[in-house]
Amino acid sequence: MTTATAVTDFDAGLMLRVREGDDESFAILLNKHRAPLVSFLNRMVQNHAQAEELAQEAFLRVYRQRARYEPTAKFTTWLFCIAANLAINARRDQRRGFRPEPLDVDSYDRRHRQVADRRANVEQRLLEQARLEEVRRVVAELPARQRAAVLMHKYEEMSYAQIAEALGCSETAVKSLLFRAYETLRGRLAHLV
Repeated sequence: MTTATAVTDFDAGLMLRVREGDDESFAILLNKHRAPLVSFLNRMVQNHAQAEELAQEAFLRVYRQRARYEPTAKFTTWLFCIAANLAINARRDQRRGFRPEPLDVDSYDRRHRQVADRRANVEQRLLEQARLEEVRRVVAELPARQRAAVLMHKYEEMSYAQIAEALGCSETAVKSLLFRAYETLRGRLAHLV
């Protein structure tokens, strides 16, 4: 993406203003991208508190690097690149004893949102819950880069190019990561279909 193209991206324009010292633009970026970033990180590290800390660290790094920012890619691609690297490093350093949280809903949202249950009966809900837990478990067991690619592709709806930029690899490598991840998921979850 050329500089001229990237500047048409609203977020990149805000980041260019941050680079010039506009802290209000940084607050806009923070407010806009904090929740999706925490959600992504929560899915990566399976710990909401740690996801919050990693999101804070990602935004801190963005702010520290503001003077060197060049809009060569979408702002979200750059942000998710930083976040993915932080999550991969955190998982690598993580010791046993963590309690996984659901991949589909932040624990904060689950506690503070009331949604009508439209499922038919208790048995169906229990069956669906068991399936979701198994899918979450299998996704969580994927190697870190495969897990990051799957989460960015399916949950964040990022393109191959954006994922490649975020993970620091080629689009071909992303396609390979996703192919291997989806093959693993299909194999381990075949009994659910």
